[in-house]
Amino acid sequence: MKTALSPQKALERLETLCAKAERSTGEVRRKLRGWGIGQSDAAAIVASLVERRFVDDRRFAEAYVRDKFRFQRWGRLKIRAGLYAAGVDAAIIADAIAQIDPGEYAAVAAEIARRRYAADIAAGERSPRECRQRAIRAAMTRGFEPAVVLNFENRV
Repeated sequence: MKTALSPQKALERLETLCAKAERSTGEVRRKLRGWGIGQSDAAAIVASLVERRFVDDRRFAEAYVRDKFRFQRWGRLKIRAGLYAAGVDAAIIADAIAQIDPGEYAAVAAEIARRRYAADIAAGERSPRECRQRAIRAAMTRGFEPAVVLNFENRV
């Protein structure tokens, strides 16, 4: 059985974790619960981390949106769900997602759909209609809205 951490030891561990990578307050609270830290101690630890800027939900959300869009090529819906799961406030999520360039967003969605369509057509095992449906579904699975994906053939 694991022994519970002392609040001071938990704070030290979180400082190290937060210095290595961005964390949300929700993630920090989950860690503290997992370590057996009481609610009052957890609140004090989170307040300390926020005050000393080890944890900043706005900074976390902006980095999350930037990384997930650029590197994993996720759409707004999937990014929003990830931030919500991390315990980020809805207003902060909306602000962070609003920073995605709409032109680049549409281009990425179209590229994902076009690549799937081209791969399916090249395989020759499906009709063009099935290939188009699979291409649209591939982009929507990545979190892109149907309105952005539906006319992927017409996007540059």
